[in-house]
Amino acid sequence: MRTAWLVVALLLVGGLSLGAVGRVRSRRGFATSAERVTFETLHTAGLAAPPLRLGLTATSAGKSARHLRTLLGTPAVALTDTERPLVWEGPGDHHADQLWQAAARPLESGRPVVVRPEEVLCGDPECLVRGAVVVPFAVESRVAGTLAAVTATEPGPGLVQAALETARWVSTQLELAELDQSRARLVRAEVRALRAQISPHFVYNALTTIASFVRTDPERARELLLEFAEFTRYSFRSHGDFTTLAEELRSIDRYLTLERARFGDRLDVRLQIAPEVLPVAVPFLALQPLVENAVRHGLAAKTGTGTVSIVAEDAGTACLISVEDDGVGMDPGVLRQRAESGEHVGLGNIDDRLRSVFGDEFGLVVETAPGAGTKVSMRIPKFHAGVRAS
Repeated sequence: MRTAWLVVALLLVGGLSLGAVGRVRSRRGFATSAERVTFETLHTAGLAAPPLRLGLTATSAGKSARHLRTLLGTPAVALTDTERPLVWEGPGDHHADQLWQAAARPLESGRPVVVRPEEVLCGDPECLVRGAVVVPFAVESRVAGTLAAVTATEPGPGLVQAALETARWVSTQLELAELDQSRARLVRAEVRALRAQISPHFVYNALTTIASFVRTDPERARELLLEFAEFTRYSFRSHGDFTTLAEELRSIDRYLTLERARFGDRLDVRLQIAPEVLPVAVPFLALQPLVENAVRHGLAAKTGTGTVSIVAEDAGTACLISVEDDGVGMDPGVLRQRAESGEHVGLGNIDDRLRSVFGDEFGLVVETAPGAGTKVSMRIPKFHAGVRAS
């Protein structure tokens, strides 16, 4: 009975909310024993998942093994990768070498193996190890390790099926871990792309502006040079995927100080920042490129004075941020084409990172039209699992 419900529950675990099940339980209890078994199985699977989502290591295997043992209802379980045993959970660990030898076949063939009682004989009459089912689990179609369900009786078809379903579920968690790691690598690559995008024209113009003050106002030149050094230090920092809104705004202020030195009275900056959102964690270089775009593309081609407005508002569980300019604007269709073709790397890069970290509902919103300026808005949750400024 337990094995049958294990199989059903594992097939459902991806589609049900443990929180919802928990609320039903607390509200009216369970109508049948079958409901209780289903809940307990889902709950145990939920406890085993977080370590596996960090990838397959001795540490993650050790943390998830006891929950996998509970899932299977067996005296012990063992996990291996392709090169070594990772953990034995439960009594009878003196059989670990025998199970590791048995794992060689699933690792090579990708098929489960049933270990019979005669293959695990030992001199301990009270030993609970009388057999096992060793099944492989895979990540992206390659065998990544094995799960051994150890039994105190002759292994039967029910245990084989339960072990196979559990191994499939383990495979899913490890593939999600691989996806998380791939996303993290992608984010780091995108940040490197943004750093590489820092305009050579901006660097040239900033240094030229600083040089123009060397003789006429040496103190001003010194201040601007320090601002430039701090700006580049922040932009090329090598640690952390997230920063605080306060830090991002500090770097933006340095950038605008340099640009105001060049544009003079032609550049006006307006800030409206709610103090309570300054500690909010934002993706590194999520705002700075938007401000650079506003100056370079929106205002540089405009005659007369141009204004860049940066607003950050408290919106309950989220922070609403916008960067707006009253520059030349552009046709929305042209902007879309440029973003889709990869010409507008900055906007696409930031939009992709926001959606990857927070979800599709947290992408950029761009409002623009020829002669009407451009406004780029984003919504950042104040708290999000796994997001912390560094």
